[in-house]
Amino acid sequence: MDLGLRDNVVFIAGSSRGIGQAIAHAFLKEQAKVVITGRNKGSLEEARNLLGEEASENQVLTVHGDMTDPIDIQRALEETISLFGNIDAVVANVGSGSARGGWELTSDDWWSVLNTNLLGSMLLATAAFPHLISRGGGSLTFMSSIAGCEAIDAPVTYSAAKAAVQNAMKSLARLLGPDHVRVNAVAPGNVVFPGGSWERKLAEQPGFFEQYIQSEVPLQRFGCPEEIADAVVFLASKRASFITGACLVVDGGQTKSSI
Repeated sequence: MDLGLRDNVVFIAGSSRGIGQAIAHAFLKEQAKVVITGRNKGSLEEARNLLGEEASENQVLTVHGDMTDPIDIQRALEETISLFGNIDAVVANVGSGSARGGWELTSDDWWSVLNTNLLGSMLLATAAFPHLISRGGGSLTFMSSIAGCEAIDAPVTYSAAKAAVQNAMKSLARLLGPDHVRVNAVAPGNVVFPGGSWERKLAEQPGFFEQYIQSEVPLQRFGCPEEIADAVVFLASKRASFITGACLVVDGGQTKSSI
């Protein structure tokens, strides 16, 4: 299936490893031009080398920076426009699942998670929308989590932040629709990749978490980054031209709610 993404310019925040890197790889397979970003220079260079094996020199731009920082965001978008001339799609793969559990939480616990997961995503969206509007339309896809869809065994702060991202996405989709900008989200379930939190959990308690997946996930396995990437690429494509304000859950059937 031709997704109609050839030569589209796609800006992907947090794409030096894991799901973000898989998203970049998937867009390159569709002949898009991609911008990858990351806070770690070493990881970003590694990602560029890996992606460069199947991409031309002018198909990938790397930008080192923190995509929750307004100055770094603006600079990254300006570098994208300078090289490629425009932006067609943005993937806000912003945030972290690292958070303190339990209910005895301080204001610092709340602010650190909300700043990283909610505010960071919104700052990127706010900076990117004018470029998409001036282009005549485009798409922005937030990376959420099933923790934002219903109560699961995840830190309260993280769950609340991701739920807020999904709510904001719905409102932004209504606001940006008249400008032909589609706004959606993807909510992954349990995904394993090198250096990710699930790899660490499995190393610490393999039996416990393998049993957890067997009992909680109908497909009885973990997901992989490529499966999340395929959903993101679809939402950015012409095949999803009438989809906006939607949260696509990719979790092997784990969530139980009907909405």
